[in-house]
Amino acid sequence: MAKKNNSKVNPLLVVGAIAGAAAVAAAAKKIKDNKDKKESFISFSENFSENGERQAYFIGGGLASLAGAAYLIRDCNFKGENIHIIEGLHILGGSNDGAGNAESGFICRGGRMLNEETYENFWELFNTIPSIDMPGMSVTEEILNFDKLHPTHAQARLIDKNGNKINVKSMGFNNSDRLALGKLMMMPEEKLDDLTIEDWFRHTPHFFTTNFWYMWQTTFAFQKWSSLFEFKRYMERMIFEFSRIETLEGVTRTPYNQYESVILPIKEYLSKHNVDFSINATVTDIDFKPGEGITATAIHITNEDGEKIIELKEDDLCIMTNGCMTDNATLGDFNTAPEYKTERPMSGELWERVAKKKMGLGNPIPFFSNPDKTNWESFTVTCKGNKLLKLIEQFSGNIPGSGALMTFRDSSWLMSIVVAAQPHFKNQPMDTTIFWGYGLYTDRVGDYVKKPMKDCTGEEILIELLHHLHFEDKIDEIMETVVNVIPCMMPYIDSQFQPRKMTDRPKVVPEGSTNFAMISQFVEIPEDMVFTEEYSVRAARIAVYTLLNIKHKEIAPVTPYKKDPKVMMKALKKSYS
Repeated sequence: MAKKNNSKVNPLLVVGAIAGAAAVAAAAKKIKDNKDKKESFISFSENFSENGERQAYFIGGGLASLAGAAYLIRDCNFKGENIHIIEGLHILGGSNDGAGNAESGFICRGGRMLNEETYENFWELFNTIPSIDMPGMSVTEEILNFDKLHPTHAQARLIDKNGNKINVKSMGFNNSDRLALGKLMMMPEEKLDDLTIEDWFRHTPHFFTTNFWYMWQTTFAFQKWSSLFEFKRYMERMIFEFSRIETLEGVTRTPYNQYESVILPIKEYLSKHNVDFSINATVTDIDFKPGEGITATAIHITNEDGEKIIELKEDDLCIMTNGCMTDNATLGDFNTAPEYKTERPMSGELWERVAKKKMGLGNPIPFFSNPDKTNWESFTVTCKGNKLLKLIEQFSGNIPGSGALMTFRDSSWLMSIVVAAQPHFKNQPMDTTIFWGYGLYTDRVGDYVKKPMKDCTGEEILIELLHHLHFEDKIDEIMETVVNVIPCMMPYIDSQFQPRKMTDRPKVVPEGSTNFAMISQFVEIPEDMVFTEEYSVRAARIAVYTLLNIKHKEIAPVTPYKKDPKVMMKALKKSYS
């Protein structure tokens, strides 16, 4: 067996894309409408000057902060040099990542499944961000065009322990399951404080054996102990997709990994406007004006030069990422298991410190105190040639990029894999292939490798997977093609799904705030669902428009599919399949 390079590199539902000519036409109209709005706005914005010398500070360099900076430039006439994005890591992008090379292996900590119908603000914003690779085209146009050319139709969504494809056309509900789901759809959120999904379905445990639960759980990384708030939000927000949940046709894929397809274009847009990026700079505290109200007055920073304080003028803006789900993530390699770092994450510590100073800033404790319930582990496999990908294609019936998610239902780790269209990285050679996967139960002993997943090397994780694929007789020849398998342990990746009270997530702009906002997957946005790109962009837009009292542009509302009788009828019919 070849020695591997061990260099480390840093009601009812699911996600939907449009199929058919009518839908393509609708998408084209949407893009045209956005262009018309963009053009009419630009002429309006040029006459606007009151924000000329105002400064804006974003704490955290993820998608929400980048989107907020873009809104300030596009809609509020901010000078780019007056916008400052402060990031504690060496790279921007937050949880939207992708890195590596053909020699040491590539790494995706995860993948973001976009959705055309429900990402209202995401598509609107990125329709004004130019594509890097397609001159004259926006990022929105680039992604949607790519998606139309690479439609998703999973043919092997669930696999049993014998390697058989499970027939998932039936959701598998009984009447008790249906009644419990229907009752939840009608239940006011105010009555769901601290409840888990398991609490709600305790009278019908059969629910957790259904095809629906296995597909829903692994598509979005829910657990039985996840918040009932979030489960209900997803049900209502994604009801449009329930009737085709088993094929994952609703998944909208990016041409490359999300760092290169989403983060790089918006970063380039901001760079051209001279936005100030301060990386490797950690914000340790924020000061507020004494007394009533919330006015940020200073930001404390630590970097390689030591500590410093940024004093804020009264009309300067301070917009803080109050939590990051990939904090404390660690990488392993072919020969090494990743470290499991369970201490309170950097973003959670800052949030806790700030929340103690003023009322209405939320409570990080429910989200960042139980890593044994919020962790899962991903892994990225890099191979020379396409031997393994071809075997997976023959097994599943899906070419790379068309199958979305394949889950091994009886796996003790509850493993799933995603084979994206190749190449998935811009620097990925034609003779190199990659795919990634993850396991939700990292503390359980494997079915073939008798160790908990979190203690396994990349090699051991791949061997476990190959046994679930029933490629036992080909393991040696497959291993000869493997460049690296890089596991990634993420202790807080599911933290936004933790049971909580309604008040534990702060409003984007807290009551009484004059210049301070919070943006992340841990703020409260009525009706919308966390763990999505849309949530980050929507939070940023709310923060900017609210603090600056923007009236000439509107935040795109949550599309009310749950009120559409046709959509609801399709979902109801599917529940009886």
